[in-house]
This record gives sequence, structure tokens and C-alpha cells, in this order.
Amino acid sequence: MKNFILFGLILFLLLGCHSPVQTLVLEQISHYSSGESMGRLTGFYWYTEKSFEADSGGDYVSIPNYGWYKTDYRWVGGVLRELVRRGEQLKLKGLIPYHVHVRFDGNSEPVYQQYRLAGKIFPLNKGELLLYQQKAAYIVDKTKESEGLELIQGFWDGSVLRTCSGQVYDKINFKQTLPDFVFKDLSFINSYIAFLGKATSKQVFIKELLLLEGKDHVCVERPIYL
Repeated sequence: MKNFILFGLILFLLLGCHSPVQTLVLEQISHYSSGESMGRLTGFYWYTEKSFEADSGGDYVSIPNYGWYKTDYRWVGGVLRELVRRGEQLKLKGLIPYHVHVRFDGNSEPVYQQYRLAGKIFPLNKGELLLYQQKAAYIVDKTKESEGLELIQGFWDGSVLRTCSGQVYDKINFKQTLPDFVFKDLSFINSYIAFLGKATSKQVFIKELLLLEGKDHVCVERPIYL
């Protein structure tokens, strides 16, 4: 978790006073990230709180040859109010692009929805809308239970890790027992790597390996659609 304290100064001019009164307003912003790997499914998750309330979240979920999606979520007053999802899903003729946009009122009831698949618009039923809300709640739980760990992506050349955020590390500490073939790949090839871990100023601790791909794989950015 990364915490940032944003300081804002508000000046109030009081009637009849010659000098302003200064009031310091503090807003705490907390960023969380996590991920999971289950069989062929890989999921990356991001979540942000402002003043201890849900503010925004994002996910990236991929199953090779079956599809992928990215979602941007927004909360107001701790209630999920809007989401946008973009991705591709497998149909008879291959992967087809789709787009989902849903807005909810303060009582979590849908007030706007659009599901666009291959350029055509379809309705979403109550069960599907509920699944979107449940996924948003899952992201909150999944990222916060990983406190102390974060999602880290980068490129490993066998001796040096260059993260997608620009840090460079030559000391890597694995906390997970990995199969021999994975260690072999990490030792001899340039790889994109994503994992749950913790970074200090000098080294990286890898708790759980999530994804290992070739060097042509790109860094996965948190979706921003809203």
C-alpha cells in the first residue's frame, strides 16, 4: 500500500478581521494493488481509497485464446456508481471486441447501461449487473488483504530487473518455491515478469509469481476510462 498525504490550504476571510484564518485540510489517499493466477487465468487488480472510503478501482483479466478485459470502477460515498469495461471475448469467428458501461444510483440500482458487442447493443440482465457489482467488491477485498505486498511488473534479463515504473534491481529474493523449468527460464532468457511482492530501495522480494512471458510482452497499465 502506498499512502500519500495531500495538503491543501483554504483561506477564509472573516468579516471584520484584517488577517485571514488558515485552516489545514488533510486528505489521505491510499493505493492498493494485487493479482492472482489460477490455471490459465491471470488477474491484476488496483484500488484507491480517499479518506478511508472507496474511490476508484481497476482490473485486467486475461485467459489466453479465450479473451481479456479491463475495467475502470468509480465509487461515491462508498457506493459503486459507475464502471466501464472494454475487452475481447471468444465467439465462433474468434475474438470479438465488446464494451460495457453501467451507472448506478446511490441505492445501487442501475440507471444507465450499455453492452456493445461487435458494434451491436444488447441488454444486461439483473444477474449480469450483480456480477459487475460483486467483481468490484472482490477487487476491494483482494487488494486490501494483500497489504504489505503489491503488484509489480517488469523485465528480467537473468541478472537485473527493470520494473515498469522505472526502478532497477539486481537483488531478487524469491519467497515462493518455483518449478525447475521456471527457474531455468528466469536464468537464461529476457522475460516479462509480473508478481506479488515488496520492493525496498535495494532489492525486491517475490512472494507469488503471476505471469512470465517473452520480452515482447508489454506492461499492463491500470485502466482509466472514466
